[in-house]
Amino acid sequence: MHLRDLNQFLKELSENNTRPWFIMNKPRYDILRAEFLEVVTEVIRQLGKSDPAVAGCDPKKAMFRINRDMRFSNDKSPYKTRFSAGITPNNKRRPSAAGGPTYYFHIENGMLLFGAGEYMPPPARLKAIRAHVVNDAPGFAKMLKNKALRATYGDLQPEDKLQRPPKGFDPDHPHVEYLKLKSFFVWTEVKLKLNQPDQLVPDLVSGFKDAFALVSWLRGVKETHED
Repeated sequence: MHLRDLNQFLKELSENNTRPWFIMNKPRYDILRAEFLEVVTEVIRQLGKSDPAVAGCDPKKAMFRINRDMRFSNDKSPYKTRFSAGITPNNKRRPSAAGGPTYYFHIENGMLLFGAGEYMPPPARLKAIRAHVVNDAPGFAKMLKNKALRATYGDLQPEDKLQRPPKGFDPDHPHVEYLKLKSFFVWTEVKLKLNQPDQLVPDLVSGFKDAFALVSWLRGVKETHED
């Protein structure tokens, strides 16, 4: 992929986030999006060798649209200033009651962000994950200590963490700080290697493999059904 061209396009888009500018530059966007599709396709192909569950993911469905949903936002900029994708076994990138972890990455501001897990899952799914922390405490502790996961990502992201333990969970539980989490997700951000575009796919595949301990643990979460 022509990372320099993509980086320049996104920089200009952030400075000219309007429909007229985008329409004028849509030929550039179409070329870059086609190249990005090739990247996503190759990441899925290679990642599928170590995680067969995602081997059948549709690359086109894995890619997020560049158009922003402005209905509930004060920011009326029509376009996102990043290229992004989410890889899952069922092509569902957004959280659902059924749940399931996602491999995610995006390119923005000359940076590459990648990670995996479940970001802000809906209440029923979040409750099921928390129950899994309690019911599989040894497995959860083992996952947290995974060397590859720790080396690449560190700990689970604490974004929007609760101040107090969630209702119905023991405040003295050894993993109580994790029970307060609203997301069970890891991510890291690195500078985009503009001079080494061929490294993008290997770096992503390697990073996703390092997150497999969390992905595997989350796939063991049992669905709960509220009365």
